[in-house]
Amino acid sequence: MIGKGSKAYSILLLKCPRCHQGDFLEAHPYKLKNFNKVKERCPQCHLKYSIEPSFYYGSMYVSYGVGIAVAVAVYVLTLILGLKMGPLPLFIAIVATLVIAMPYIAAISKSIWANIFFKFDGAIARKEKQDHDSRT
Repeated sequence: MIGKGSKAYSILLLKCPRCHQGDFLEAHPYKLKNFNKVKERCPQCHLKYSIEPSFYYGSMYVSYGVGIAVAVAVYVLTLILGLKMGPLPLFIAIVATLVIAMPYIAAISKSIWANIFFKFDGAIARKEKQDHDSRT
């Protein structure tokens, strides 16, 4: 379900949407120096990640949806755990979770946005794997 070739693999592990091998971001999402900076090209298949200038502005809409999903998940988790929280403590718990998860939410949103426009190509992934295996 989350193996190579699935969108979930590329999105959750922040890998190239086409080959699922190269890294999508310059650095880890929580490394704030390069906060969610997308690489120009995939280091493996050389896919250009940005179709046009400001391509990733659309990921802001995805980020909103992911943020809402995280907020709902926190609320449902408090219900499942049987925590009796009033509106203010629940609001604080949701906001704290969103603030802590913000770098990863932004990275996932960019990855989702890229996966909408770029399709997995198994032939490229197999060729890159063969090239890598022949070099080692």
